[in-house]
Amino acid sequence: QVQLVESGGGLVQPGGSLRLSCAASGVTPSGHAMGWFRQAPGKEREFVASINWDGSPTYYADSVKGRFTISKPSGGNTIYLQMSSLKPEDTAVYYCNTDGGPIASTKEGIYWGQGTQVTVSS
Repeated sequence: QVQLVESGGGLVQPGGSLRLSCAASGVTPSGHAMGWFRQAPGKEREFVASINWDGSPTYYADSVKGRFTISKPSGGNTIYLQMSSLKPEDTAVYYCNTDGGPIASTKEGIYWGQGTQVTVSS
């Protein structure tokens, strides 16, 4: 059974930074693609970023390019989302996601974490 656990969310002022983490279990170590989606109040869930099993290629939503960086250290089952220059419109619940396979895309996999809240506000 694949389990994803997100952490690192919180309240941050506009222009600030946060780093989200997603720890995965039940998947082959370093052998899985993973990604991030988010859902803001009153909005549909949207793709944020994803990363291939070996760290390349990566994919980003246009809204976060240049501000967010997804990473996956070699040999581990944790991915990170470094978020900088945060904007109020980045406020959302951020979800970790995977299909359990090695190839990243912008599509949703079937495995989800519980989500971590990111709030960007003054």
